[in-house]
Amino acid sequence: MLKRKSKIKVLVCLSGGVDSSVSAALLVKAGYNVTAAFMVNYEDQSSDQSCWRDDYHDALRVAAKLGIQLLRLDFVKEYSRDVLNYMYKEYETGRTPNPDVLCNKFVKFGAWLNKARSLGFDYIATGHYARIKKSGRKFLLQEAKDKNKDQTYFLHQLNQEQLKGVLFPIGNYNKDQVRKLATKFDLPTAQKEESMGICFVGEVPMRDFLKNKIKVSPGKIVDENKNILGQHDGLAYYTIGQRNLGLNSKDGKPMFVVDKNLQDNELIVGGEFSQLLFKNEISVGEENWVAGLVQKLPLKCYVRLRHRQELQSAKVFVDKKQLKIKFAKAQRAITPGQFAVIYKNGLCLGGGVIL
Repeated sequence: MLKRKSKIKVLVCLSGGVDSSVSAALLVKAGYNVTAAFMVNYEDQSSDQSCWRDDYHDALRVAAKLGIQLLRLDFVKEYSRDVLNYMYKEYETGRTPNPDVLCNKFVKFGAWLNKARSLGFDYIATGHYARIKKSGRKFLLQEAKDKNKDQTYFLHQLNQEQLKGVLFPIGNYNKDQVRKLATKFDLPTAQKEESMGICFVGEVPMRDFLKNKIKVSPGKIVDENKNILGQHDGLAYYTIGQRNLGLNSKDGKPMFVVDKNLQDNELIVGGEFSQLLFKNEISVGEENWVAGLVQKLPLKCYVRLRHRQELQSAKVFVDKKQLKIKFAKAQRAITPGQFAVIYKNGLCLGGGVIL
């Protein structure tokens, strides 16, 4: 027999933003036994002003409005070990990582979920735009109703054990509806702007932040014909497709990063439509299949190479034990270290890191 909702204990992860605030309000309205938690993931030891302090105060106000308890839990150690160290290592090797994917896998739906279970909660809930669909004994990761806000790209590394303990209350709403619900519930965060930055970076550019965290070696900037055009500061500071390098071609057009020669520590630049910027096929590693390995390969599907990119028609197959993706249309500025995420029939099947 299914438990009455009042008996189901949910720990809602309250970030201080409007999405998690509405998630909490919806759960309270539905009759769940709700407790909120504000998670501290990063603490800058060089500053006496915590980057999370304002958001924590907003979370306190929301919890008070809803009449629920707010816990403050510390995951600084886990975030440093599983996300920051990974990020620094990837940048040092010249790749461009996506720490949000690893944060979801190891911290939000790893350490947070484990902590919630140890405290006796049945589920954790977050303000992610995504849905979970039950099919038999399988938990499927489904795109959100709001395709523009869909966050399954960042969730594709989750597994069955994680998904069965998670609720996404706003997955069936679009952003406008969420804003209206925040106003309807009279939440203190109803008019709060979205945070697009990264807490531990703050207002400084990523390059300035990384300077104190990783070791880099300057090297040559060369064109596609190996002509030396200048010197780069370290491959970690550049990403495929980047412009504004202060370099122009002979006809005065801006130059773009088209490739990196990691072996020779060279940054290769070219025009906006350089052939090196376009690829039809990529290799993928560290793959994860959300509901278990897809049995029928090759698989005709859709793939997304970055958050909010329009889904691209592709075929996934295995060649010499290596997972590969071949696109119907050549893709521009594919970036090693980022993730290729696989979709079919509105479901996020999984994905892996681009090699």
